[in-house]
Amino acid sequence: MHVLMLSWEYPPRIVGGIARHLYDLANALADQGTKVTVVTAAFGDAPGYEEPRENLRIARTALGSVWPYDFESEIMHLNFALAAEAIRLAAGDPYDVVHAHDWLVAYAGNTVARALELPLVSTIHQTEIGRNNGLHSLEQQYIHNVEWWLTYQSSRVIVCSDYMHGHVQWAFNLPWDKLRVVFNGVDSKRFNVRATKGFRRHWAADHENIVFFVGRMVREKGLHLIVEAAPKVLYYHPNTRFVVAGGGDSSWHQRRAWELGAGHSFYFTGFVPDETLPSLYKAADVATFPSLVEPFGIVALEAMAAGTPVVVSDVGGLGSIIRHGENGFKCYPDNANSLADQILHVLMSPDHAAQCARVAKQEAATVYNWKRLAQLTAEVYQETL
Repeated sequence: MHVLMLSWEYPPRIVGGIARHLYDLANALADQGTKVTVVTAAFGDAPGYEEPRENLRIARTALGSVWPYDFESEIMHLNFALAAEAIRLAAGDPYDVVHAHDWLVAYAGNTVARALELPLVSTIHQTEIGRNNGLHSLEQQYIHNVEWWLTYQSSRVIVCSDYMHGHVQWAFNLPWDKLRVVFNGVDSKRFNVRATKGFRRHWAADHENIVFFVGRMVREKGLHLIVEAAPKVLYYHPNTRFVVAGGGDSSWHQRRAWELGAGHSFYFTGFVPDETLPSLYKAADVATFPSLVEPFGIVALEAMAAGTPVVVSDVGGLGSIIRHGENGFKCYPDNANSLADQILHVLMSPDHAAQCARVAKQEAATVYNWKRLAQLTAEVYQETL
């Protein structure tokens, strides 16, 4: 089988979670003998075309000479470029299935599928209505309409959690049997690392416990709740260091932490390279992700794979992954006091936390491994054929 995958991001271009998801899925499918062609956006010095391994080729294409005036026109220009490159590559090596990742490549996916008379599969990683808790502008309404159209045009729609199955069915009025749930995964071997004392001292003193967060500096990821929870955590457990990793503007969070008297206990690292992240997870005593909205939550899987106790908010996919007191801990959504209580439980009940972390690590290696998830994805392709 030969699958065309379309995405606006693929490493080294990493905007959100789609890039890592697509990288791991494409490589796992290639491992199992499925030929994968990824057509994506050009990025920096990344090669325009490469075949990094057997059964996998990557094509990166630029927008062209006319620079777009807003985000929607930029995405439309990208779709034209992706569709042209995908059809060109098909001339000597035809595809069997087209797989589009999110609305950002909807037009390219549909154009290639219709032009070459192929089935279209789409993965909806998140919805506009979910990201914004409703539709509040013409731009959001437009993106929502494109998402609906993509799911309508697709033979099958893949979502990453049971929560997203219900959400997407409701948001787009889809028939339930058009949807397939295939979880996100994690490469557990990547997180089988050691964090030396010397490495740990880059982030905290030896006597301090590390509470770790990694994610974008946007409200939906819930970093503001960690800041609000910090004074209570520090009152009962003063030797705590909050390490916050991720790109974006963290100035509001830093200012708020100092207003609450907790600024001295925060370390905002900025962007952390992929090669450093596993050791940072390993060095942490607790990893927390109190998102307000989360279709899945790959970061929770990464912490689980590293063997680090996890505290998450009971929302979306996070609420499905974590079973409270068994493989991690859940707090009430949008509730800093509840978050503080769960962080304190992990810090002050290390035996229970370690037991949960052991269960979580095993599940990351078995339930959420990419070999299994690639097989499930290939079964969806076979259904469409």
